[in-house]
Amino acid sequence: MDLSMLKKELSVKCKNGVAFLLSASVVWGIMLLIVLSNFEINTKNSLILWSTALLFPLAMVFSKIFKAQWKIDDNPLSILGFYLNIAQLIYYPIVVWALIKRPEEMIIFLGIITSAHLFPYGWYYSTKIYMVMSVFMSVTILFVALRLTLKTLWIIPTLMIVFLILLVILLYKDYKRKEKS
Repeated sequence: MDLSMLKKELSVKCKNGVAFLLSASVVWGIMLLIVLSNFEINTKNSLILWSTALLFPLAMVFSKIFKAQWKIDDNPLSILGFYLNIAQLIYYPIVVWALIKRPEEMIIFLGIITSAHLFPYGWYYSTKIYMVMSVFMSVTILFVALRLTLKTLWIIPTLMIVFLILLVILLYKDYKRKEKS
């Protein structure tokens, strides 16, 4: 099988990773509730970081619901998906720095990192949707964040939810097109 066929197989069998994106939407929904809560900022940030641990288990649930594989053992590119997911964890020291030095802005750092880490999935699943949305999401969060106050930080998780759901819709349509071809 050539490279383009391996990538198409990933795109179709994994349904462009929509299970992980839906999981992320739920996690960002939890983060929105935390941001809107009456906890003090350090407690909110700790809860936000802990909520990210739900991503993988929720993705497994969504994978079962959508009958999407999250890995394909006989596809040599499959392990790359794992590494791309782990790459986001390597950016967490930036989030921890923000937690310590700029706690009121930590959610912004997390939003930009989450958005930016989606970029290589465009190559992985052979769809420019990830690339375009990754850049759009990161830049939009940056520009919106420049105008935010502590009372309006809820806008960041709200944007992330909207962006992720839009991404799911676009990627699902892309998957359906590929499935038919």
